[in-house]
Amino acid sequence: MTARADSRRGPLMTALGLALDWLVEPVDGDEGGAVADGAAVPAIVRPVIAVAGLRPRCGTTTVARAIAAELAAHDPTGAGLVTASATSGALGALSLPAAGRLTRAVAATAVGHARACGRLSLVHCTDPSALARAARDLAPLVLDAEDSSAAPWNVALADAAVLVGDGRVEPALAEVVAGSLARVGPRPLLAVKEGMGTERWGCADVVIPHSRVGARLAAVGREPRGQLGRAVADLIERLGVLD
Repeated sequence: MTARADSRRGPLMTALGLALDWLVEPVDGDEGGAVADGAAVPAIVRPVIAVAGLRPRCGTTTVARAIAAELAAHDPTGAGLVTASATSGALGALSLPAAGRLTRAVAATAVGHARACGRLSLVHCTDPSALARAARDLAPLVLDAEDSSAAPWNVALADAAVLVGDGRVEPALAEVVAGSLARVGPRPLLAVKEGMGTERWGCADVVIPHSRVGARLAAVGREPRGQLGRAVADLIERLGVLD
């Protein structure tokens, strides 16, 4: 195989892997324990989780959507909620029936504009507190603080929180910010994105491994696989939000 052909193989295999993931998904709308429109859903209290970043482009949205997708897979509805800006990601991504039902339910509450993406309903809203109240009866909710100034407000609404950083952030800063956020809500777990400088983060609760395929799956509202999937599962277990 030529070097040129080999350079195309990675993106091609990634695309084929993602396509296969969609093709093998059940088509009857009952994936992940999802229930049909009008069916009774067990009375449970859904968690609200805040995810904030210590700097732009440190993986905050990837972690937020990965957590939301994993929680969605464990919820009776088979879907989950995550906040998103009006222009952020995954336009045109395939969605599962459960996410479509959840998006319609969000529209009925009038708490924000939503669109289905994979297992998730991406919600753009101006009142996270109203969304958090509505989510208790709808699906697990992850508040993605793409704007770090929103982090204190989101953490104050949450049952658990995650603070995401990378090797370019001083670990001492992470500790200070976590302590500050703990004054208004649950103390965040510290998650560091794997890369140069990660070894300095002895305070990290979880290391988020680099995975292009896993990040792509999270971006389109699906549970990441492999090392990233295991790291997210570990993070959720440490958050203590699943029975």
